[in-house]
Amino acid sequence: MAELSHVDETGDVRMVDVGRKPPLRRRARAAATVTMAAETAARLGALPKGDALATARLAGVMAAKRTAELIPLCHPLPLTHVEVTVEVAGGAVEIVASAEAVAPTGVEMEALVAASIAALTVYDMVKAVDRDVVVREVRLLEKTKEPVAR
Repeated sequence: MAELSHVDETGDVRMVDVGRKPPLRRRARAAATVTMAAETAARLGALPKGDALATARLAGVMAAKRTAELIPLCHPLPLTHVEVTVEVAGGAVEIVASAEAVAPTGVEMEALVAASIAALTVYDMVKAVDRDVVVREVRLLEKTKEPVAR
């Protein structure tokens, strides 16, 4: 098993020092799935609380920008782009969040937080009309890094 980057030699948690790492263009995509009755999914644009899909997209973007406040050892990053897409198919909502930054460390946590909060927002907005809603499979789809063009 690889050494845990957030644990020091004594076993204490620590924030990783990325001060000597060069800034690279970093991108990450994450996804989450929310399942519910097909009848509920058909109503997502007009629920008693409002448009769940638009609200979830906005919540995901806002969450990505606050990741360092939510995850104790994450570095605050200068995000250059965040996008959250929400697709409805039958009784499922598939959320895909992407985050980008030019930074010395990656943006996968920002993408994962965006997808998670968007999914929880859908859950919150449908729970009153569907007691069987479930958030499933929050996952990282990809992460990349490349040199910054000068």
